[in-house]
Amino acid sequence: MKPLLNSLRLRRAARNQFGWRVLRPGQITAMRSVLRRRDTLVVLPTGGGKSAIYQVPASLLTGPTIVISPLLALQQDQIAALNERAASHLRAVRVSSAETPYQQAAALAAVRAGQARFLFTTPEQLMAPDRLAEVRALRPRLVAVDEAHCISAWGYDFRPDFLALGRLIRGLGRPPVVALTATASPPVREDIIARLGLRDPRVIVTGLDRPNLFLEAVQCPDEEYRWRRLLAVLQEGQSPGIVYVPTRRAVTELTQRLTAAGFPAQGYHGALPHGLRTQRHEDFLADRMPIMVATSAFGMGIDKPNIRWVVHLALPDSPDSYLQEIGRAGRDQEPARAVLLFRAEDVGLQRYFTGGQPDASQLRDLAALLRDGSYSRAALAQRTGLGARRLGQLLALLEQVGAATTVQSRLTSPPYAPEPVAAAEDALREAERHQALQRSRIDLMRHFAESNHCRGQSLLAYFGEHMGRPCGHCDNCYAGTGRAAASGPFPLHSTVRHAEWGTGLVLRYEDDRVTVLFDDVGYKTLSVPVVRQQGLLAVEPG
Repeated sequence: MKPLLNSLRLRRAARNQFGWRVLRPGQITAMRSVLRRRDTLVVLPTGGGKSAIYQVPASLLTGPTIVISPLLALQQDQIAALNERAASHLRAVRVSSAETPYQQAAALAAVRAGQARFLFTTPEQLMAPDRLAEVRALRPRLVAVDEAHCISAWGYDFRPDFLALGRLIRGLGRPPVVALTATASPPVREDIIARLGLRDPRVIVTGLDRPNLFLEAVQCPDEEYRWRRLLAVLQEGQSPGIVYVPTRRAVTELTQRLTAAGFPAQGYHGALPHGLRTQRHEDFLADRMPIMVATSAFGMGIDKPNIRWVVHLALPDSPDSYLQEIGRAGRDQEPARAVLLFRAEDVGLQRYFTGGQPDASQLRDLAALLRDGSYSRAALAQRTGLGARRLGQLLALLEQVGAATTVQSRLTSPPYAPEPVAAAEDALREAERHQALQRSRIDLMRHFAESNHCRGQSLLAYFGEHMGRPCGHCDNCYAGTGRAAASGPFPLHSTVRHAEWGTGLVLRYEDDRVTVLFDDVGYKTLSVPVVRQQGLLAVEPG
């Protein structure tokens, strides 16, 4: 009876407080978990209503909710929507680098006085001990971590600043946590759970299939053919749309070529000045520019419902980033297209981006430095000469092997840490495991692009979802080749063991092949007859 009562309370709050008359099944399941104060990890597609999952239960709790997300623009959009839609006592405020000290103090005072329910902030703000203490004193009842994949070194948009979140949440008194993302494969989900320190979390993965989104992949023999296929999409006249390319140079060159061909376009990548990026972001949102040519740096937090197509002009680095990027199309539920124009050479380019092993001497020297004392991140960057992203990656590796920790906002070496040389060796092995998984994700993306089976089934299988029938909204289904997924000797999502590769999760059968995600070596596609004949896999008990 209690789940039913909670569902009724949540639906009533959604309708009365926010004006939402309909909640999706995945939303209500996640909301019930949050209302029961259980740690929850939610994977819903872009446009699937992730914000509502924390906002509606928060309206029924008797204290503030802290919302942590990576982009100030994304925060501002959510704050504006909350303050326009919700009741006055559910007002949202923010403490970030965008506010003056006076505005920050006023925001905290509003939450303290019960005049605001939601406090938006960033990991950087909470890293300051005084600020952490101020927020803890508010006695938050819930912490919502938006775009939670940013905490995962396995994810497609890793942010080193997010690594401290697990510790910071403990510093807030360890209220329940809801982590939200639009795409997270099993390795990313496990990493989110571990790094945030989620306790027996409810994991909800639902609704990743987008029936209004038509999936297409075309193998292009050369660049000129790829260009002509792109023009064919543009000549249909629908707009706006996004073209994703792999490099900054490609952004510049393609933007110029499109404009010269009569298709006005702007370019976007992470190296552009902040003001210019902001202007181009706003131009696209306001429909002042119909075509955005961009690297993967563009798109997080884009709340634009009418994007009619997304074209990838190269093979993406993983199904994670691919699903996130194509999910920006058709958020208004009207028909939209996701077109992948790939060449065999794209695989080599992505493998190049994967990079080599981290420098053993940098890992050793960093581990030795941490053994000698404690440092702020800025001091470590100055002492080592490493950039913020590189330093964050090395620290993440050392943290995973027990050679780095954070104490009172300072980085140091924990008791009984391995010697610097051993720590570097352990970290290199962890990096190799990471790279093996990344290489396997590239291979899986290539298999997705080259397959003549249902693309919807193939993509969802990667995320652990099983679609029992062909999706009906991809080029292969349209051509009649999108056959239903096969079955095999091991149940889908069962755990199996390989003598060399260890334990793995059965994700998908296709013809006489089975795809298994192994903990240590990533995704492997094996011949089912060979597996049977040689007894390569065995079901793990339990």
